[in-house]
Amino acid sequence: MKKVISTDQAPAAIGPYSQAIETENLVYTSGIIPVVPATGEIPEGSVAQARQAFTNLSNLLAAAGTGMDKVIKTTVFIKEMNDFGAINEVYAEFFPNPYPARSCVEVARLPKDVMLEIEAIAEK
Repeated sequence: MKKVISTDQAPAAIGPYSQAIETENLVYTSGIIPVVPATGEIPEGSVAQARQAFTNLSNLLAAAGTGMDKVIKTTVFIKEMNDFGAINEVYAEFFPNPYPARSCVEVARLPKDVMLEIEAIAEK
């Protein structure tokens, strides 16, 4: 059985998809971008955008009854590989050790021209 998870504490879906789907014991998030949910604003710079995206992810996971400490896998899409180190530093602030498994790839373009997007799989 699957359950749709949604919250106004993370950016709303901008297409035909759910913010997250919960199964019996896992939560799968869609890609989360660094939009401030209350205003629709996008912070300037990769570090501020990383903080906002990871905050949005944390809020979405909380709405699903889980948290960053339960994340087992993430995929991070970044616009510029030169930002990898700075984004890693912010990532380490949000995820406790042992860190989740992760893929990080550079992409040509992301929704709303943001600098990064993150998706996650978390235990319930």
